[in-house]
Amino acid sequence: MRVCDGFFEAMTRVRDVAPAVSRRALVASFGLGTLAWAGQGSLKGVVASPQRPDRRLVVVFLRGGADGLNMVPPVFEDEYFKARPGLSIGRPDDRSASVRALDLDGRFGLHPSLAPLLPLYREGKLRVVHAVGSKDHTRSHFEAMAAMEHGAPREGEGPTGGWLARYLEATGHPGDSPLRAVALGNVMPESLRGAAKATQMANLGDYRLREEIAADLRKLYGAGKDLASEAGQQTLAALAALGSARPSEGAGYPDTPLGKGLRDAAALLRTDAGVEAITLDHGGVWDTHVAQGREGGWMAGLMDDLAKSLAAFATDLGPDFDRTRTIVISEFGRRVAENSGLGTDHGRATAMFAMGGGIEGGVVETRWPGLRPEDLEGPGDLRVTTDYRSILADALPMPVAGVFPG
Repeated sequence: MRVCDGFFEAMTRVRDVAPAVSRRALVASFGLGTLAWAGQGSLKGVVASPQRPDRRLVVVFLRGGADGLNMVPPVFEDEYFKARPGLSIGRPDDRSASVRALDLDGRFGLHPSLAPLLPLYREGKLRVVHAVGSKDHTRSHFEAMAAMEHGAPREGEGPTGGWLARYLEATGHPGDSPLRAVALGNVMPESLRGAAKATQMANLGDYRLREEIAADLRKLYGAGKDLASEAGQQTLAALAALGSARPSEGAGYPDTPLGKGLRDAAALLRTDAGVEAITLDHGGVWDTHVAQGREGGWMAGLMDDLAKSLAAFATDLGPDFDRTRTIVISEFGRRVAENSGLGTDHGRATAMFAMGGGIEGGVVETRWPGLRPEDLEGPGDLRVTTDYRSILADALPMPVAGVFPG
């Protein structure tokens, strides 16, 4: 399979790097009030607020440019079928189609590989946002991802820190847990750049506190009564419980990087460790230039993993699901027309998902631009009609001015 020059290799290198958490580094970072320094970014212009609601945020990034027209096909559009004779997903009532979409609202369907998400949609716990994307017209994965993680309208505009870091800094308190924000994976994402209390860990297995580390941390915190000491002591107690954490009954996670990551995320959220935000990547490459597939193939496998992992995560959280918002994003979508390799090239708008409590689910939210040639943008792309930042802003536990400038 072919992806953009350097993209697959870069993502592979990121996944293959597994930084060890040394005793010395761990203790030192706790002493600094943070487990992994997220770097320095500009946080000017962010207005702080002393109150925070009891809600958490999980962000899942599909890196590579996920094809929203394949995930949530506009089956009411004849132009969709004309543009994709080899890739289109049939209408739900088309008995002649080899693969049929699952009906969402009579206009849009859900790819059958995403079937595990359909119950959440019907229960009003999942919302689809279509024709969403950035104002940045770049076709570069790295530029588009950087702009999105900085919360900028375009790469190079606005502050250099991450959008999630700006929110965390504006709403932070001295007594916040050192685990207030967690990046599950092998690198700290740009969205957390500038956050003081953010940690990166490959998985919870890398983070079980050995007795010698725990002893050092207890000495560090002692029996102090200040807010930082109390937060540290509470975090230690919560982390000790993670060693025996198991998924809830019925939560069948796939044995994949995303499945394991969301299993760890659920354990962190169900344990009283003061976690408010978690970021993680899907772990696959969504850059489907060739052999994208219809009912099978490259992208169908990615979607199957995504749907099963998210459904298990929802089950695992149990009552905590209603106070957890999960957002699934990608840097851009794909071209409307399929290419000669039965894949799709870089495009503009895509589809994103919002899942959890406090959402108006069971709907496909869109200002649909249409797929006629005159409706398209650039060389043949679905036009962006919803700024991705509105989805992220709505997902924040509380509104904060300055998180998404411009």
